[in-house]
Amino acid sequence: MTSRGRVLIIAGSDSGGGAGVQADIKTVTALGGYAATAITAITVQNTLGVTAVHPTPPAVVEAQARAVLDDIGADVIKTGMLGDATMVRAVAALLETAMVPAVIDPVMIAKGGARLLDGHALAMVRELLVSRAALLTPNAPEAEALTGMVVETTDDLRRAGEELLSLGAGAVLMKGGHVEDPRVTDILMTPYGETVFEGERLESRHTHGTGCTLASACAVSLAQGMSLEKAAARAWDYVHQAMLQAPGFGAGHGPLDHGWPLRGKA
Repeated sequence: MTSRGRVLIIAGSDSGGGAGVQADIKTVTALGGYAATAITAITVQNTLGVTAVHPTPPAVVEAQARAVLDDIGADVIKTGMLGDATMVRAVAALLETAMVPAVIDPVMIAKGGARLLDGHALAMVRELLVSRAALLTPNAPEAEALTGMVVETTDDLRRAGEELLSLGAGAVLMKGGHVEDPRVTDILMTPYGETVFEGERLESRHTHGTGCTLASACAVSLAQGMSLEKAAARAWDYVHQAMLQAPGFGAGHGPLDHGWPLRGKA
């Protein structure tokens, strides 16, 4: 049996419950871990999109995180939506002193198209967070933004992944959901080799929060002592099943079924 890993989540709140901190907490809990949080922003959103973002002062975010680390502790820190450069710098400083492995999900754009990271913050993510990531989990558009490379194919994903490793990331999980192909290919890359995860593309509008969920599933699995390869494989299976069993809520990009392990695979 895996140990109960502690994950400190530093990310924004999604009022619709499908992504952000809500998806992170559900994922960590469903996979047997313990989730604590530092909320970076309150968003007003549902499956149709984000209509407002209210940032939390960076000092308050840091205070939340310090309170958790000083008492409960964490085995892994997982970051999501950070918003602006000031927040990125604050989180980078926290990671520098926390001495805890970090899973960095470089959240930039919401599923409905709302921008969740400004241009100056992007440069700060590249400069300050990539090298502090034990695992970085970009999708193709995020990889393009971080590397300045065109990422349209699986080979492009690999090239971008190699660039991110050269920038100091411990490992990268390059997500291929945005690559146009009948099958979805994600690639876990480390300085020592790669592991490919490939499966049939699910034609579904219920994909809200897939990135948050995958990163959090990796984070809790690492917190429970799994290897990178086993953590990524478990996360991939978890997200696939959560999409298959999506409850069908909302008129837009609907949420996943994060609680499917309670009932078993479809």
